[in-house]
Amino acid sequence: MVVDVWMPLLIPLLAVPLVRLLADRLAPRPASWLLAATGALLSGCTMLALGLLTGAGLLRLGFVAAAEHLSPLLLRRMSPTPLPLAWAAGLALAVTIGLAGWTLHRRVTALLLAAKTAPSRRGGLAVLPDDLPDAYAVPGRPGTVVVTTGMLRALDAREREVLLAHERAHLSGRHHWFTLVVDVAAVLHPALIALRAPLRYHLERWADESAAGAVGDRRLVARAIARAALAGGRSGSAPAGAFSATAGPVPRRVAALLTAPPTRRSRLLPGMAAALVACVALSGGGALDAATDLRGSMEAMEVHRHHRSGTAETILAAYTGRTAAVRQPTPSQIRLPRPARTQ
Repeated sequence: MVVDVWMPLLIPLLAVPLVRLLADRLAPRPASWLLAATGALLSGCTMLALGLLTGAGLLRLGFVAAAEHLSPLLLRRMSPTPLPLAWAAGLALAVTIGLAGWTLHRRVTALLLAAKTAPSRRGGLAVLPDDLPDAYAVPGRPGTVVVTTGMLRALDAREREVLLAHERAHLSGRHHWFTLVVDVAAVLHPALIALRAPLRYHLERWADESAAGAVGDRRLVARAIARAALAGGRSGSAPAGAFSATAGPVPRRVAALLTAPPTRRSRLLPGMAAALVACVALSGGGALDAATDLRGSMEAMEVHRHHRSGTAETILAAYTGRTAAVRQPTPSQIRLPRPARTQ
């Protein structure tokens, strides 16, 4: 357990650079799924490892061992987790769970508030009378694409079609759930913070490619995204949790649209995918193996205590029986009643 429980805590340091390199060699949609799934799996294994470290250390406390009916003698031999390490792991577990809950609450509240305060819409589109060029997608049931009159004046008819297709792709792809998963995962393990920016980029690229498929012209999409970004700048009024077409590294997105998608896969892709799968498998396997070891140790300690308790009761019963046998009178010591005299 000592080695296995540390694997989920250290492997993200290697897996995060690897998954970023792999995502850059994939299409935007599978890259987004890969980043979100990797963050969720690695953060879950991290929480399990911290919980096992905390539990293994708490078992060494006398009242915990007594409550679980564990053998104190065997516990000192089979539980190598010192109490200071257990307290540190418990503190880290409590802090990360608290921060993750607060992050989840803040993100969900922002999404609900954005959906509640979205302007009245017709067909999923709301036009704001605002000279500031801006456009964004507000998730909800149904979602809303919000665009200002200033943005509509900055683009021509075909570019407006691209902009609306881009924002609708964010809504149909449920991209807000991807960002929510990675935001919570980044709180649970600090190394996973490096997944947030790549995920945001690939989600924007996903929407760009969806818009290109809808209008059938990649150069038109690149021009529309560039003009929208130049018109809107970085002073947009998009609420928290909303997706904007001008977000992310726009020059990199435009360059990707102007470049033809690769027809051949990289030769390094299978090896990188295998390495990432091995990292995730080692992280999950280490956590599960540590949990199995801890459970096996607890069962062994319970059996050891029950065995010792049963042996003591057997010895006591044998001793009590022997004493009772010694105290019983022998046949020679039994006095028979005298016969009655006849007259």
